[in-house]
Amino acid sequence: MANPAPAFTSAEYAARLADVQARMAGQGLDVLLVSDPSNMAWLTGYDGWSFYVHQGVVVPASGDPLWWGRGMDRAGAKRTIWMADDLILSYEDSYVQNPEKHPMEDLAAQLAARGLAGGRFGVEMDNYYFSAKACEALFTSMQAERVDATGLVNWARAVKSPAEIAFMRKAAGIVTRMHEVIAELAEPGLPKNALVAEITKAGILGTEGAWGDYPAIVPMTPSGLDATAPHLTWDDQPLRAGESTFFEIAGVYRRYHAPQSRTLFLGEPPKRYREAEAAVADATEAALAEAGPGALCGDVARAFNATLKRHGFTKDSRCGYSIGLSYPPDWGEHTMSFRESDTTELRPGMCFHFMPALWLDDGGIETTEPILISDTGAERLAATPPGLVVKG
Repeated sequence: MANPAPAFTSAEYAARLADVQARMAGQGLDVLLVSDPSNMAWLTGYDGWSFYVHQGVVVPASGDPLWWGRGMDRAGAKRTIWMADDLILSYEDSYVQNPEKHPMEDLAAQLAARGLAGGRFGVEMDNYYFSAKACEALFTSMQAERVDATGLVNWARAVKSPAEIAFMRKAAGIVTRMHEVIAELAEPGLPKNALVAEITKAGILGTEGAWGDYPAIVPMTPSGLDATAPHLTWDDQPLRAGESTFFEIAGVYRRYHAPQSRTLFLGEPPKRYREAEAAVADATEAALAEAGPGALCGDVARAFNATLKRHGFTKDSRCGYSIGLSYPPDWGEHTMSFRESDTTELRPGMCFHFMPALWLDDGGIETTEPILISDTGAERLAATPPGLVVKG
């Protein structure tokens, strides 16, 4: 049965395919195997929690792509992709997690039968879902020249279509609501896991006209000294007066992510926190003023870092990265970053998580923004108030 509710029009999927095939031609590729689930979904619409087994989308130099995966996932492919059923390939279940044989051996045989097992064959070498064993099994089973095509589809996704931007706006509305729930419910004594449950509930309920999808990264919510580290999650400890907690979360709509962070302080923040808050706010305004069409990613980072330094603070990591459609374990697109060495030119339709987080000796301050590069500059996508969230 055909997909009853495709995320995008046939014309948009056709344009995406044409873009990828043009990029393949530029690299002299005869075939491309896409194994990143975000890239698979962007090209075909496929949406299933099946990335724990080997799967992929095969893109020939011309013509429609092929979906390939576990036999039981054929039904999910039929329900979500735009291609015809005869372009859905699968392997039998005896290949699943079997040390005696590998699913890539099946893919090689099926491609050989279609005349696609030779020439310059691109694969996403630096991808969570394409293992060293998969690469070995695939190229041992066919005669083809292996070409590293990491990022080819990711870069095709960099400029969002109007339909994608509409999805990003809905995701941003959801994350705005999630932060409202934090501000409403947080109080001393509330167990952290209970608050995370309410955040998650709000994210999945979504907002009027936008249901909430699951995020590629779980809520990161460290408190106190734990907040000196950026990537800790939650436990059952109560929120405490005189302590900060930052919340790095994302609203998600149909796999499109709008990450945003805010820092909660229960009680009056110390002077150092207020100084850091002012520094980040000033540096954020300087960076976003720079983030318009024609500017470079490095220009944004330089504006941010120079302003932050004038306030007596430094940040030794990037201050932003490209976002859009994503699956676990990351909501970044793995393309552009706001770092001084990145010479990528900003174009209207690009979306970023602007990430001016600071980690201090006794906690962390994260006040981040999902932004859109418009025709005139940088637009904040979410309506969450800036600065620290202070209660009590």
